[in-house]
Amino acid sequence: MKELDAEQLASLAAELREQYKQLEETNMALDLTRGKPSARQLDLADDLLALPGVGNHRDASGVDVRNYGGLTGILQLRELWAEALGIDPKLLVAGDSSSLNIMFDLVSWAYTFGTNDSPRPWADEQREHAIKWLCPVPGYDRHFTITERFGFEMITVPLLEDGPDMDVVEELVKDPAVKGMWCVPVFSNPTGAVYSQATIERLAAMETAAPDFRVVWDNAYAVHTLTDTFPVNADVLALSAKAGNPNRFWYMSSTSKITHAGSGVAFFASSQENLEWYESIANVRGIGPNKVNQLAHAMYFKDANGVREVMRKHAESLAPKFEAVLEVLENRLGGTGVATWSKPRGGYFISLDVMDGTATRVWELAKQAGISLTKAGSAFPKGEDPNDRNIRLAPSMPPLEDVTRAMDGVATCVLLAAVEKLGA
Repeated sequence: MKELDAEQLASLAAELREQYKQLEETNMALDLTRGKPSARQLDLADDLLALPGVGNHRDASGVDVRNYGGLTGILQLRELWAEALGIDPKLLVAGDSSSLNIMFDLVSWAYTFGTNDSPRPWADEQREHAIKWLCPVPGYDRHFTITERFGFEMITVPLLEDGPDMDVVEELVKDPAVKGMWCVPVFSNPTGAVYSQATIERLAAMETAAPDFRVVWDNAYAVHTLTDTFPVNADVLALSAKAGNPNRFWYMSSTSKITHAGSGVAFFASSQENLEWYESIANVRGIGPNKVNQLAHAMYFKDANGVREVMRKHAESLAPKFEAVLEVLENRLGGTGVATWSKPRGGYFISLDVMDGTATRVWELAKQAGISLTKAGSAFPKGEDPNDRNIRLAPSMPPLEDVTRAMDGVATCVLLAAVEKLGA
């Protein structure tokens, strides 16, 4: 598009404005904001509503799940999920519905009490200098909201196809004020990047100035394939222990976007020492998780292969929508030079980069035309994309035909914003 002369650009601009006018007149009300499962996907877990069933209230070890206790969750679900992730079940805790809650707790407790490796609480350090946190970008907005809430200085790190730019990370962690890092290692939100083994090994082995440096390993999409192939999940706990940094990773997982939102199970895995620290505080906060719900999930999945079978059914719903987005992007924007996009093999999002300085305008045009997109810049700390180029697309919830209609409208908005930027 940049190669067009003034006359050609003006002609294209007039054509696009007419297309946009027609788009507005359709009065669409389409939502591509958050990565919510569709009704069809939620229906897959409806068997849970009848589980574990009247009179079925003991887990495999004979414990009555209706009663108090069992802070670490029921063993049969922990074993099942640990097998799906490829980690040691002894290092895995099953909690209540949201891993985001656990992540908030971990940061909050480190801030209030210090970790098991901290010379003092992070709050005490914060009184003397800013606590710093590494944020691969584009990244997950809710991660950034947590560290923003605690007043941490968030330092962006480029997210590459194989994970964060480790040359940058290894230099930044020489600063003792850098206490942690957000990571979504498999089908990252929003690009769909998968961390390479080399990147993971460098994260596990790198030297950090802060003795209590933590990597929040949010493996939210560990089994969320869009194909018949499931990703390989590295055992980062074993790798970090071997490298002499056993306490480095706070590993998260959950049944989010697998069963029912708000009534699933979240998991926390880490070193034995980290788990003892976690449990010493969690045992004050509460007396135990919802073990009835955990038993229901164990019965629903049955085993690790059962988890994969459920995810294949999710892929049957999701994959055509992702294919539709990519097809429209290629047909409408391919070869124009005004946009690039990720082509994930799993997860819930597609990352769209438009012409620098136009993402906010694309979002505005789409909103005015009745298409809701996640706000431009949301994949960056404080919602500030320095290049104003990134938009996260979430095609999971609408019906397939609506996804295609919405994306055709988005493409029109991208092109119109581009010609405006070029002065037409």
